[in-house]
Amino acid sequence: MDARDVGTLRVMTYNLRGLRDELDALVDVVRSVRPDVLAVQEPPRGAAGRARLRAFAARTGLRVAVGGGGARTTALLVAPYRSVHDAAGLRLPWRVGRTRRGVATARVDGVRVVVVHLGLRAAERGRHVDLVVRRLLRGTDGPVVVAGDLNERPGGPSWSVLAGAAGGLQDAAVVAGADRPTYPADVPRVRIDVVLVDPRLPVLDAWVLDDAAVGVASDHRPLVVDLHLPA
Repeated sequence: MDARDVGTLRVMTYNLRGLRDELDALVDVVRSVRPDVLAVQEPPRGAAGRARLRAFAARTGLRVAVGGGGARTTALLVAPYRSVHDAAGLRLPWRVGRTRRGVATARVDGVRVVVVHLGLRAAERGRHVDLVVRRLLRGTDGPVVVAGDLNERPGGPSWSVLAGAAGGLQDAAVVAGADRPTYPADVPRVRIDVVLVDPRLPVLDAWVLDDAAVGVASDHRPLVVDLHLPA
């Protein structure tokens, strides 16, 4: 653990695309960042997928706090020196022919982290966001971070609803002047990935990775945010 680890929580949100692309490049990208929290979208699924996710976590120096089960299209990986409590997966309503989606959540060093991966249809995103706010964000005690792939441009309805939850959450990339596109990874045009943070967690820095490995590791570029932890 270094000086950054003591009072700063480094949150990285990353769509892993099922670990189907260049796995070594993906590991290198995550290891280069050394996140305390990795908010995962599109982890590999099923029993074999959960084993692959655990192996990926070990290679990156992290552990799986939430993976599989109700979390479905999300997972939460955490550095071993961070405390984890109340880890759980929340199943989201599903209709035949659509992806079974879920939410991963846990309290990491006192911060409630919620990982989301919303769908491609606006109506479904709206239903799922309303449920996430109702079940996980409304009336929560302590600071909150929402991270994930919203499949929607900034300013869209899902962004607005989530930003208005838990007393008001800030778009960390905008706060830090790092509002850069994240998708698609090779030639990014839009930002559909977000870290929304509680004002009680000051944003120290934020950036979108753009090195060579990022272009082949997944179809998204990861967003990284450094937050100052409350005393």
